[in-house]
Amino acid sequence: MTRYADLVQGYRRFRENGWKIQRDRWSELAKGQSPKVMVFACSDSRVDPAQIFDVSPGEIFTVRNVAALVPPYEIGGGYHGVSAALEFAVTQLEVEEIVVMGHGLCGGCQAALSGAFTGTEPGKGGFIAHWITLLDQARETVVGLHGHEGEEALHAMEHEAVKASLANLRTFPFVTEREAGGKLKLHGAWFAISSGMLHLLDEENGEFAPARG
Repeated sequence: MTRYADLVQGYRRFRENGWKIQRDRWSELAKGQSPKVMVFACSDSRVDPAQIFDVSPGEIFTVRNVAALVPPYEIGGGYHGVSAALEFAVTQLEVEEIVVMGHGLCGGCQAALSGAFTGTEPGKGGFIAHWITLLDQARETVVGLHGHEGEEALHAMEHEAVKASLANLRTFPFVTEREAGGKLKLHGAWFAISSGMLHLLDEENGEFAPARG
């Protein structure tokens, strides 16, 4: 298992290999960033978007959290870390595309589907329970069609989570304004850990299909 000391050793390899090899790239990035794509991905250690999309430093602006969720637009109390990152990417970096990437075997979606943390307190699952209430409506849809357990139900939940986040993205005025003006495109994707296949969402028919190529 990788531990902190292993990370430091990895850093040393990076300095000797990756950083030196891409020295010009890092010099350019030191002047600022200008990614064209923002990616919302899960915190799950198995689904690093930079690795899956095979991109270099500075190419994607990434937010990772439990189940790759985007909350709806709201301005009342609390801290809005996801919304702040979205606002920065869209209004300051002026990204041209946003990708919401869910994945197979998602623990957050499983928790939402099963209700495993319902009624728990902060520190005992309560933060998780509150966060995944963002999927309450999606859960109702999935349970109505597939029940609340099994592989088919979980896959459906993972797909609905992506759709829910895309819908929530469109509650932000600065997102819808740019999308309507052709300056911003939204995409949904789902990565299957077991097969290594990326599936892309066709929003017209609501279906995910393997990426070609």
